[in-house]
Amino acid sequence: MPKHCDMQINIDGQQIFLLKEKVMSKYCGKLKRILNHQKRCNVTKLGIRINNFPGGPDGFELVSRFCYNNGNIPITVANVPLLYCCAIYLGMAEGVFSNNLLQQTETFLDRISQWKWHDIIESLMNCEHVYAYADCYGLLERIIVGGVLPKINQTPNSSDVSFINSCSSPSSYSSPESTSGNKRFSSSSNKLANTPEKIRSALPSKAWWFDDVATLPPKIIEKLFQFLGAYKTDNNNLVLTRFLLHYLRKATQKTRVVDCKNSSESEYAALAETAAYGVIFVGKETFSCRGLFWVIRIVSGFGLSKGCRTELERLIGGVLEQATLDDLLVSGHDMGVYYDVNLVIRLVKLFVDINGSDEGVSLQKLKRVGRLIDKYLREISPDQNLKISKFLGVAECLPDIARDSFDGVYRAIDIYLESHPMITFEERSRLCRCLNYIKLSFEASKDLAKNPRIPPRIAMQALISQQSKIATLDYDETETPRKKNPYQLVLYKEGKRNSFSKEKKDMTLNMDKMQWKVVELEELCKEMNSKMVNRNALFNHARARSSPRLC
Repeated sequence: MPKHCDMQINIDGQQIFLLKEKVMSKYCGKLKRILNHQKRCNVTKLGIRINNFPGGPDGFELVSRFCYNNGNIPITVANVPLLYCCAIYLGMAEGVFSNNLLQQTETFLDRISQWKWHDIIESLMNCEHVYAYADCYGLLERIIVGGVLPKINQTPNSSDVSFINSCSSPSSYSSPESTSGNKRFSSSSNKLANTPEKIRSALPSKAWWFDDVATLPPKIIEKLFQFLGAYKTDNNNLVLTRFLLHYLRKATQKTRVVDCKNSSESEYAALAETAAYGVIFVGKETFSCRGLFWVIRIVSGFGLSKGCRTELERLIGGVLEQATLDDLLVSGHDMGVYYDVNLVIRLVKLFVDINGSDEGVSLQKLKRVGRLIDKYLREISPDQNLKISKFLGVAECLPDIARDSFDGVYRAIDIYLESHPMITFEERSRLCRCLNYIKLSFEASKDLAKNPRIPPRIAMQALISQQSKIATLDYDETETPRKKNPYQLVLYKEGKRNSFSKEKKDMTLNMDKMQWKVVELEELCKEMNSKMVNRNALFNHARARSSPRLC
């Protein structure tokens, strides 16, 4: 150790500083107490190890410069958080030395109301490096309450009122409608990046501070909302909710992928939950169905709690009849599935649960959602990772009355079978269980009967259902007119009845063909099984003869 240095300090095990005891103890009360304690205990080696020092070696180097420069150091908005925390940690207060480092930083912070807006943001950014100490010592609250909030409330336009302390009216943020490109299975695009136009148009005048505050790290944003009393379930402020959605959307656009799947302890999780509760508070009066889907796209990747997610999904489920196919195409997060099928199943079940008691309007809503789900099934069917159980989960989450026709379901099944040629015969039969054959049109039934991907027994069931339906129509269409106007009987029979007779003949012929096909397939299966048994027997016999006989 050099002669002019009589003390060594190890900071966090990373760097050792060789210093003069007299210089450092003059300003640092904590170091002075440690050195006096070592002398009283007759410790010959004057070495001190300090762990978890604010700012690590860089922070201690700044303090050393202050001490060796006779208590002077340039204080700026960038370094004041670090110097303030170091000063408190080392006890560099007025009682140790007049105009010590703590007093100088206090004086600098007292003028925070005179700081420029970007100086406040820069100072908060640098609090991240000493976050635990800045929070414990009250520095974060001092900068946020004394600097951020007054500046935010001073809107650039004198006609704008203070909007942090009072929510804007719902009409000023009417339901967002996206005009961006659509996402499809064949060509995907990031819907999170597309802020609905009416949200974006509201930002310049009412939320000039959004982009600047959005540069802050999530834990400081979280502390900001706690000081505002708008944290998690307490968030009832529409402007703050808009900011959080803006902030979380930007987080998903960073080059560093935010992977928060199933992680409730993510650094963004609490903010996502706060945003969700803010949306739940204002509900569908402020957000349209498309706006609510935009919200769930943003927050769902950050790990919401089960209760919060259920409330938000229940809000969407209540207006699901207003949704479009684009709305339902939310990206999947697990098992390699392209779209979040589980979310759609939950939403439809909630929709049925909410509208089940309203018999007057619910049937119209059910049929609207039924048509929507049929479109969704056709869209997700080509996904190679989509399991049959998930396909059936979507198809069967609505009651039969939601569909006047099952043609859309059949088309989705056909697309699925074409895209998954390797699935077994049993799986094909299982997939078709969601069909209501009576509600299939005649054209769909004929196509099904000729479809080589459909199991023969399924096709025969569909044809049987059609035959009974045509017989009923034949009776209704020929017998009823006779009672009303007997003079129209001949014309009616010649036109309608002949056409039905032709259809019945076609149906009978198709059914005969199907029955023969089923019989042939069964005979073929028996013959193949018999050949396999004989082949195995011959093989075992030959193998026994070729094996050496042991005496």
